[in-house]
Formats: sequence, C-alpha cells, structure tokens
Amino acid sequence: MKKKVLLLLLLTLSNLSAQEEEVHSLFFEFDRFDLKEIQTESLLDFIQKLDTTTIQTIEIFGYCDDRGKDAYNFKLSTNRAQTVKTKLLENGIKNKIIITIEGKGRILIDDDVLDNIPEVRSKNRRVDVVINYKPVTIENLKIPGVYSAIPEQPVAGDRIYLEKLLFDRGSSKLSTAAKKELDRLAKQLHKFKNIEFEIQGHVCCIPYYQKEAIDRDSKKRELSINRAIVVYEYLFKKKIKKERMTHKGYGNSQPLKKGPQFDRRVEIVITKVN
Repeated sequence: MKKKVLLLLLLTLSNLSAQEEEVHSLFFEFDRFDLKEIQTESLLDFIQKLDTTTIQTIEIFGYCDDRGKDAYNFKLSTNRAQTVKTKLLENGIKNKIIITIEGKGRILIDDDVLDNIPEVRSKNRRVDVVINYKPVTIENLKIPGVYSAIPEQPVAGDRIYLEKLLFDRGSSKLSTAAKKELDRLAKQLHKFKNIEFEIQGHVCCIPYYQKEAIDRDSKKRELSINRAIVVYEYLFKKKIKKERMTHKGYGNSQPLKKGPQFDRRVEIVITKVN
C-alpha cells in the first residue's frame, strides 16, 4: 500500500509540476482585431484542453507590428486583447480569473534583423494568453494517503508531506520555517498518541551512481540520514516518545521531480496505528 501511494505521488507531481505558466498565442492579420475561423478553432481547442480547477489567473496581452503610430497601435492591440477575452468568456472561462487585459502597442524590430521581416511582423501581430497555474500542493493534488497534516482517521501507510520541512543544499540543519512545521506536527502527534511513524530523510542533486550525499558539517556521506535524525531529535525535544519513532535516510532514491529544492526534504510515514 505504501509503495503504491508513493508511486502515485511521484507520477502525479512529475506530470503537474512540469510548468507553472503556459502561453497560447493567436496571430492576427495586418490592421485587424477580429478572429478568423482558424484562429477561433485554435483558441477553442486550447480552452477545451484546460483543467480550469488548476488555473489561478489568466492574463491577456495584445501586440502589433512595428508599423504605424503609437497611439493607433495601442488601441489596436487593446482591441485584439478584448476580442480574445470575449471569446474566452463565451466559452466558459470565468471573468474573475482574468486579471489583466492589456494592449502593449507595437513591437519594434531589432536593427540587425534583415531577413524574413514579413514573417517577424506576422509573429508580432498577436495576442498572448498567459495561464498562471496554482502552486502544486498536496491539498490541490488530493492524492489518497498523502497529507499535509495527520488525517482525522489515520491508517498505516499514510504519508505526511510537510511542504516547509526543506533543507539548504548540503545541510541537515532545520530552518525557522521547518521548525514551525514540526511544532505544528508535534501538537498533532500529542493528540494522536496511538500513532507510530518513520521519519524519512531525502536528498537531491547527486550523480546516479551515488545513493547518498555528503553532509557539509560532518563531511560524511550521510546527509539524508542526518536530516531524518535532526527531525527525530527535534520531535523528541517536543516530548514525542522515542518508542513511537524510527528514522531512516533514503538518499536520492525517491525524487519528487518537482524541483531540487523539494527533494531536500523529510517526510513522515505512519507505520502503525494502535
């Protein structure tokens, strides 16, 4: 059960964390702000593929090529942005998440650009729809068995992923934010006195042929182990009984693929509920 939950966590984080922002561009004919059929189809196809539950905000920016006066181009680029906004609203996008509609005016061509000027201009006559996604968290992933706090009905195999229980590169020292996370966890552990758990330390950014990283303080290749131990000792100071806790370093064997900073972490796994 524990292995299946971890695999699901790794796969989901890998898929959803690949990007925090996505840009879809629509290109316009010279001196026009209406959408042709092919442009509309492109936009609708883009909208249909969006998971709106993962979107935090949308920004819409209009542009023109370098020809014409500034005042005219600002108006034209704004009209282009408004046209795209209208089409988004007509197709189910909520107005409240569209936070920016802005005409940027004309885009000047660099002096050293001599070839394919018509093509460059055609790419500058556009609207960019910028999708800003919600941060990937355990809460919005909603993965069974993975939590940001101890659930009301914990079972063996449940994983507690504390998003601020992270470490600096090469370090096993707890940050202020990490200590606050552990203070919160300790209060819960005093409430759920029937729980036993393993403290799992992890590392990032080492060659595949090395399973463990060097702790810059001890100079030994025991970084994930030391990270688990420091959490173990901190919880003991918070009066969590030692017989409830075990600790283990997992090296680089369980990367989240969410970015290196998120692999410099410690997780709590419930091993027994008495």
